Amino acid sequence: MAYRSTRDCIEDLERNPIGTRPQLVRISQEVSPHLEMAEIQRRLYLAGGPAVLFENVAGSPFPAVANLFGTLDRCHFIFRKTLRAVESAIAIKADPSRLWRNPLAHWRAPLTALTALPRPVRTGPALTHRTRISQLPQIRSWPDDGGPYITLPQVYSEDPDDPRPMRSNLGMYRVQLSGNQYCADKEVGLHYQIHRGIGIHHAQAMQRGEPLRVSVFIGGPPAHTLAAIMPLPEGLSELLFAGMLAGRRVRLAEHNGHRVAVDADFCLVGTIDPSRTAPEGPFGDHLGYYSLTHDFPVMTVEEVYHRPDPIWPFTVVGRPPQEDTVFGHLIHELTAPMVPVSLPGLKAMHAVDEAGVHPLLLAIGSERYTPYRRDRPAELLTIANAILGFGQASLAKFLIILAAEDLPDLDIRDVGAVLRALLERIDWRRDLHFYTKTTIDTLDYSGEGLNQGSKVVMAATGVPRRTLSTTLLPGFDLPTPFTDIRIAHPGVVVIEGPAHPGIPLSGDAPEDLTRLQDAIDPALVKTLPLVILVDDADFCARSLKNLLWVTFTRANPSHDIHGVQSFMRQKHWGCAGPLIIDARIKAHHAPPLLEDPAITRRVDALAARGGPLAGLIA
Repeated sequence: MAYRSTRDCIEDLERNPIGTRPQLVRISQEVSPHLEMAEIQRRLYLAGGPAVLFENVAGSPFPAVANLFGTLDRCHFIFRKTLRAVESAIAIKADPSRLWRNPLAHWRAPLTALTALPRPVRTGPALTHRTRISQLPQIRSWPDDGGPYITLPQVYSEDPDDPRPMRSNLGMYRVQLSGNQYCADKEVGLHYQIHRGIGIHHAQAMQRGEPLRVSVFIGGPPAHTLAAIMPLPEGLSELLFAGMLAGRRVRLAEHNGHRVAVDADFCLVGTIDPSRTAPEGPFGDHLGYYSLTHDFPVMTVEEVYHRPDPIWPFTVVGRPPQEDTVFGHLIHELTAPMVPVSLPGLKAMHAVDEAGVHPLLLAIGSERYTPYRRDRPAELLTIANAILGFGQASLAKFLIILAAEDLPDLDIRDVGAVLRALLERIDWRRDLHFYTKTTIDTLDYSGEGLNQGSKVVMAATGVPRRTLSTTLLPGFDLPTPFTDIRIAHPGVVVIEGPAHPGIPLSGDAPEDLTRLQDAIDPALVKTLPLVILVDDADFCARSLKNLLWVTFTRANPSHDIHGVQSFMRQKHWGCAGPLIIDARIKAHHAPPLLEDPAITRRVDALAARGGPLAGLIA
C-alpha cells in the first residue's frame, strides 16, 4: 500500500503479524524519553524484535515509534509493493543500456520515475497544527549526550542560486533540540559532516551573504526517511527516489518562503545564519563512542508544524550493529548496480558495519594490466585511488582491496574470509600505501583532530604466499609490561599491553611498542603476519566483531601502524616481519558508550513476565 503517514505504516504492521510474532507492539504506560526509550529500542533491535509504539511519552503530548526499520524482513514488508521497481530504476540510471538489453525486465522503470516527480500543492496535513520545540519528545539516547536529539530527520535545503525542488538536497543530519548555548524553543543545532549535500548550499548562501532556508521533516511515509540517507547516482533527486519508493509523489507546499513536505508528521522551518556556529554535542554515535562537542551551524526555528494525530519516529545509534545496520543492508541491495558503472574495474565494495562503517572498507577489483604476470597489485591501486575519491567512500581509513581473478567466489560481505585472503597474500614490504595529513570521518577521533587523520590501502593479489596459523608459535616472548597474548583470527595475534603512553614528540613509536617489535621473531610473518596491540586481549579474541571494532576504530594508520624490521626506502614504508597495529585507546580518543545500570533495571522490569515487552527482549 502507499502509506500517507507514519501512522499508516504502523497500522499496517499491526494488522500483519508474522506467524505468532507481532510486527509492532504498543506500550501504553508512561515511559521516560531520558535513556529509557532508547535502551528499549536497542534491546528490541538486538533481539530481532518488533517495532514499538510508545503511546505515553513523559513530558510530551506526542507518541513515538522506534525500531520501525529494525529487521530487513520488516523493511521488505514495508516497501513490498515498490522495492523491485526502484531497484530497476536505479539500475537503469546507473547503466541505461540495461533498458534495451533486457526491455522486459525494466519496461516499468521509466514510468516509475515519471510518475514519482514531486507534486506542488498549496497546503496539507503537516501545516494544520503548531507546537513548540519543547513539546516534542525529548529523547536522549546515552548518559553523556549533550541534550535530546532528532535522530531520523529529513533535512531539506535548496540551491540558493537555483531554488527548485529538483535541485534540492534531502539529507539526514542529526538535530540537537536543546542544551549547550541554544536559545530554548527558538534554536536547534544542525550537525552535518563533510561530503554532505547541504554543505554546498551552505557555502553558496555564505557567498551570497544571506541566510540558508532549511526545513526539517520528521516522519511521513517511511520512504521519505530512507531517501534522506540514500547515496544516489548523480542527477537522481532524493525527492524522486522518495516518490518511487513510497508509491506516491512527495507533496510539497511553499509556505512563508519555506518548502514543506505536507505528508510529514512534523516539520521545523527556519534559517541558518551562514556566519554563526555554536557548540553541538556530545552525542553517542555509530562508531560506538561519543562524538564530542564541536561548533556546528545553528538553525533559528520560525515555526514547528505537525499533522493531526502525529507520531514521532526515532532511532538510536551506537556500537554496531544497530538499526542503521539494516539501512546499510537495504542501501546495498538498491545501489549494487551503481558500483561497476561508477568505478570501472571495481566489482564489489563493502563498508564494514562492525568496524564503524567508514574506518574499514573492503573492495574487490579487476587486475588486468598485466594478465600474463600478476605478481603484484597494479590495476588494484588505480581502483583504490578512484575509491578514495568517490563520494563518501573517500572517508575510508583502512581500504583492503583484492583481485577478483584470484578469488572469483569470495563474498565481499564475509569479512573474516576477506581478512584471511588478504593476510595469505599481502607483502608488508610492498603492499601498504599511505595517505597522510588528509580527511577522515567527522565522527572518528583516532586522528590528529576533527576530520584530520590518515589512510592506508592494503592491496594484495596473486597466489597465497603463506599458510596462516591458528595457534601460537614460538617467537613471541612478551617483554615487560605486556601481559596476555591470544589468537583472534587465522594469522592474527592480539597482545594486551599497558595503557598507551601518548604520542612522543618525535612521532616515533612509543618506547613500550619498540620493545615489543624487538621481541618478535621476524620469521613469524610466514604464519602470523598481523599483530594487534590492545587494552583487553580476551575481549578482542572473543569474536571477530570485537576484533574489528577495536582495531579499526582506535587506530590512525600513519601513527599506529608499526612493524618488525620496518624500513623507509625512497619514501615507501614497509616491514619484513609481522605488521603491528597499535589499537589501544589513546588520551585524545572519545569515550566509548556505556549504558546506565539504573535504566537497564527499569527496562528489565518491562521485559518481566506480564510486562509489555515480555518474551520480546532478553
